[in-house]
Amino acid sequence: MSAEYRVDLDAFARNLARVREAVAPARHMLVVKDDAYSHGLEQIVRRAVAEGVTWIGAFDVETGRAVRAVAGPDVRIFVWLLGGADDLAGGIAADLDLGIGDEALLADLAAQKTPPSPARVHLKIDTGLHRNGIRPEDWSRALETLSTLVGEGKASFEGLWSHIAEASDADDDDAREIFLAARAAAVDAGLTPRFSHLAASAAGFARAPFREDLVRVGAFSYGIRPAGGPGEAELGIEPISTLVATVTAVEGDAVRLDLGSLHGLPSVLEGRFSVTTPAGPRRVLTIEPGSTLVETWSEAAPGNTVIVWGRGGVASATDLAELIDTIGEEIALRVSPLVPRRYATNGPRRAR
Repeated sequence: MSAEYRVDLDAFARNLARVREAVAPARHMLVVKDDAYSHGLEQIVRRAVAEGVTWIGAFDVETGRAVRAVAGPDVRIFVWLLGGADDLAGGIAADLDLGIGDEALLADLAAQKTPPSPARVHLKIDTGLHRNGIRPEDWSRALETLSTLVGEGKASFEGLWSHIAEASDADDDDAREIFLAARAAAVDAGLTPRFSHLAASAAGFARAPFREDLVRVGAFSYGIRPAGGPGEAELGIEPISTLVATVTAVEGDAVRLDLGSLHGLPSVLEGRFSVTTPAGPRRVLTIEPGSTLVETWSEAAPGNTVIVWGRGGVASATDLAELIDTIGEEIALRVSPLVPRRYATNGPRRAR
């Protein structure tokens, strides 16, 4: 197919610099789950490391291993979807930082033979989001278990972490109070974490007290703004990707594009947005499984290129997301692996 997903790695580098500036003095942990939000893990990680990123959030052990293979030994890689003893063993072997938010995982770690080097544990407190994490009423018991593991050489207490809802300032303030209380309890128990991390993209940009030592930023790094929130210009970020299709036929008052719902364009969007053609914006008429019909223009011809959404287009991923009550990263994640990725770059500016 001629359709392609174009990724501007220089724009990505500019976003990384903007994120670094926004969250300072905390460090940026670049989140690369789901194939770097569908942008291509290898290329994204390679450029991030060249731009000086030293922490990467990889979601699960399989992704963590893939990141390690590209990033080399000097980058810290944090994973937090752990299914049990095998994942723990695999994460330790791959030199990953392990996000543990379940007492059962602490028990699995206790049952393992003492590893060549301690498991780097980031213990998660549930601050009310109920997105795993150890409940406050169970926190003291979890600290006792972790203290034993540290004493046996099976673990080091690298981090305290959690998620917050980022739905309202009041709710997030309450969550932060739980987080701070959990850290105080850990310190009182003789367990002082080397790193604390609570905020993701939105809170990391907007709320300085939430930044702690690390800020986990995924969507903003790729130029995806929050639905219903500030725009890209206000945030100082820019979309790095463009979904491009090619005209395959002119059919009366419409042209047919070589990209449809099977390639990741939600069919519920038909008739609701415009694409960028050589003659300017044109309305999307129908979205079929293998192709899309768009209003025609004079001199339309097979081979013409159309920007469906993204950088340089009428609509961004978040613009489309807001039409169907979802978030921009969900639109980006829909782009099928069948659509070839093409990368543009003038090369890294400099490693930091």
